[in-house]
Amino acid sequence: MPVYMMIVLRTLLLYASILIIFRLMGKREIGELSVLDLVVFIMMGEMAAIAIENHKSPIWYVLLPMLILLVIQTALAFISLKSSRFRKIVDGTPTIVINKGKIDEHAMRKIRYNFDDLLMQLRSKDINNIADVEFAILETSGEISVIKKDKKKKKTNTFTMPLIMDGQIIQANLQRTEKSEMWLRRELRKRGYPNIKDISLCSFQDGQFYIDLIDEKR
Repeated sequence: MPVYMMIVLRTLLLYASILIIFRLMGKREIGELSVLDLVVFIMMGEMAAIAIENHKSPIWYVLLPMLILLVIQTALAFISLKSSRFRKIVDGTPTIVINKGKIDEHAMRKIRYNFDDLLMQLRSKDINNIADVEFAILETSGEISVIKKDKKKKKTNTFTMPLIMDGQIIQANLQRTEKSEMWLRRELRKRGYPNIKDISLCSFQDGQFYIDLIDEKR
């Protein structure tokens, strides 16, 4: 078989293989890729490029490592679904960079986020005046979420604060609400949820709770 035909066939095969693998890994937008996703994607791209250049080597020398990466990524994604601690290690946590209209310089320095980045992302959200922002949250994807001040109602806006995820209390968020763990447990017992381990997600906003139980416990 001519060399150019071999290169064409290998390119098509690798292209189809990578598409299938990415589909099996699940649906995510580019901006939502975790560090693990990014590492896997870069490695697969490099493997495909090397396999096309070294057309004399067997194609399985590349397809096998790709399948191994697929298995590893799927296993880590499953662990991430089950463990909030693992998600925190891999993806990090959202950071509040503007809290009740005040820029949190300490939080920005901690994540190496500067004012140019902040202003640029606010402009991308059609925010021309930073004084209009009540909360700005830098998500783990790098995107910024903005909650504007409600000038008509003349009261402070709030945002949904997850207090429990996967049966574990998020102490940092509980401190932001200026509530104690004892208060949280008492409020949950009032609502018929005595065991925190049974709760998949518990959020708090404007004095209202949203509570969802872990499916396996239902």
